[in-house]
Amino acid sequence: MSFNIALSGISAAQKDLNTTANNIANVNTTGFKESRAEFADVYATSIFANSKTTVGGGVATSQVAQQFQQGSLQFTNNSLDMAINGGGFFVTSSEVGSQDHSFTRAGAFKFDSNNYMVDSAGNFLQTFPVDKDGNSTSVSLTTTQPVKIPDTAGSPVKTENIGMQMNLNAGDKTFSPADFNPDDPDTFNNSTSVTMYDSLGEPHVMTSYFVRPPNAAHTGESNWVAFYAVDGKKVNVDPAAGTYNVDNSGDGTIDGTAPAETAGGWKGAAISFNDTGGYEGSDPATIKTEALGVGGANVLGAGADGTQTLNLKFNQPTQYASPFEVTELTQDGTTVGRLTNVEVGADGLVNASYSNGSTVPLARVALVRFANEQGLSQAGNTSWKASIDSGPALAGEANSGTFGGIRSSALEQSNVDLTTELVDLISAQRNFQANSRTLEVNNTLQQTILQIR
Repeated sequence: MSFNIALSGISAAQKDLNTTANNIANVNTTGFKESRAEFADVYATSIFANSKTTVGGGVATSQVAQQFQQGSLQFTNNSLDMAINGGGFFVTSSEVGSQDHSFTRAGAFKFDSNNYMVDSAGNFLQTFPVDKDGNSTSVSLTTTQPVKIPDTAGSPVKTENIGMQMNLNAGDKTFSPADFNPDDPDTFNNSTSVTMYDSLGEPHVMTSYFVRPPNAAHTGESNWVAFYAVDGKKVNVDPAAGTYNVDNSGDGTIDGTAPAETAGGWKGAAISFNDTGGYEGSDPATIKTEALGVGGANVLGAGADGTQTLNLKFNQPTQYASPFEVTELTQDGTTVGRLTNVEVGADGLVNASYSNGSTVPLARVALVRFANEQGLSQAGNTSWKASIDSGPALAGEANSGTFGGIRSSALEQSNVDLTTELVDLISAQRNFQANSRTLEVNNTLQQTILQIR
């Protein structure tokens, strides 16, 4: 019996050595969780035996338990690298649409040839679907799906509305609108430009010119005239040119109007301010240009929508005695966007940024937790499978409940403490030597008995 006790001790010491060696070998493995060999004594007796004098039967390995304490974070320059700061596991699957899920803490993800986010083994990262505002539409594990990053962002949208807010200098000198010439800066006061898009997504520069006409200031009112051009070609207001009020007699009262039209055929719109510099309106109220491909004399390129029009709205401009300043300039068109960046927030929301300035929420990284993490079955590649002992996977969003937050551009390092493992290695080696000595002593005793004559 003593032989068996010594052999069980040697076997346990070998298991301890193997476990420690595996921990040391994976000290630099991303997301690795150290193991601990746990042992129990072997004891057997019966109702007829004297339990006070019964000797144990040795030792047995009861479990090699994973230790899931947090590993330290290592920051990287890859925005697709992710680390969980707190509880939870990433979910992966070996195939698109597969419900055979694996769970991991290793967040070194990248793109495959089809722009899916995958880990180093080619497994697909599972995510929750989201709406256009980035809100999850489901947090069930059965509805998770791989996330694919589109190279482009939608179809182009032609510009229809342009918003403008600015201050026009009340002290500027005056010019005759009839003499306006965009090529001569001495015929207008100020100008500003905005990039707008046609139906094909082609960018065009729309320029607004502002002219302060003579006799523009009257009792309680002041006028300006605005002219417009796209890529240097005139675009007139529709349906007719605006008119601005004039003081022909110079007595401070309005006694006539003048058309906002030049000798060269440029038709502008009048903008009115009160005596405190506040915006009173424009003529027409919302400036609508001619169709850019028809009345606009083919301002846009071939193939673009020839019926495209622009609605220009002034968002409470001012006329103060201060320099010309544009405080707001917006337009609602977009061109085709090319992927420029992918970011993952602390809540797991995956956002793709595109060259047209749009940011599209694509999915939310799914996390899961278990009632008993140590009950998970190891599957290799730093991943685990659910088992009866672990309980079912409970899915949820990062930064909610007991789930940790996601740190983008970071990886969770192995939680192995190398110093502790080296000490354990020495201890396991001594234990192995002691049990080997026990076996040797038993062998000597057996030899002594056999030599008795």
